[in-house]
Amino acid sequence: MTSHSTPRHRSTTANGASRRRLLGAIAIALFSGIGMASPLIAQAGGVEDAVADLQHDWEVIKYQTPNAEREKRFEALAAKAHQVSETYAGRSEALIWEGIITASWAGDKGGLGALGLAKKAKALYESALKIDPNALDGSAYTSLAVLYYKVPGWPVSFGDKDKARELLQKGLTLNPKGIDPNFFYGELLAETDHRDEALTYLERALQAPPRPGRQISDAGRRDEVRALMAKIKAH
Repeated sequence: MTSHSTPRHRSTTANGASRRRLLGAIAIALFSGIGMASPLIAQAGGVEDAVADLQHDWEVIKYQTPNAEREKRFEALAAKAHQVSETYAGRSEALIWEGIITASWAGDKGGLGALGLAKKAKALYESALKIDPNALDGSAYTSLAVLYYKVPGWPVSFGDKDKARELLQKGLTLNPKGIDPNFFYGELLAETDHRDEALTYLERALQAPPRPGRQISDAGRRDEVRALMAKIKAH
């Protein structure tokens, strides 16, 4: 009996030590950041918080930062957004917000130098749509549409108001009461001399339900809606 019990005890002890070493190695790997771009835990639990941080930083820059400081701050935020997209690879929400921030940076940069940023934002939205076109209530459709009607057309760039209208209609299908798709569709209609129809969508934008955690954006967007409505009515 004794000759058989001793090896079994040693084997059990060795197995326990091996397990402890394995668990220790896993803990070291996790806390040192090894493989943090793809773990399922990070994918499932962190992207919402990371995107919420980007949203908050973006709205502070857009609506509460002096114009002279916005370009540099959007540039820095775009770098942060790119890190989020890499960390949560395959998540369309991160790509959408990297696109929004990059497009905003382009808007403040202005001129021909901004076209490269606009093209980058376009590619980000298109990648997001391939992954999940329904993400963030179809925000990729709406954001891509804005690029199509804001940038110059051929041969300078890819601007196309008909394409913008098509994309905005898809965004409205997914989020018919949203403040952003209604505002931007109203803006496009105003720019293409459909003023009465534009006012209908702008009124819907004012009546949009508040978005949790987006108070700064909602207030700023409503100011933009009212300003555009006043401009339309003045004509």
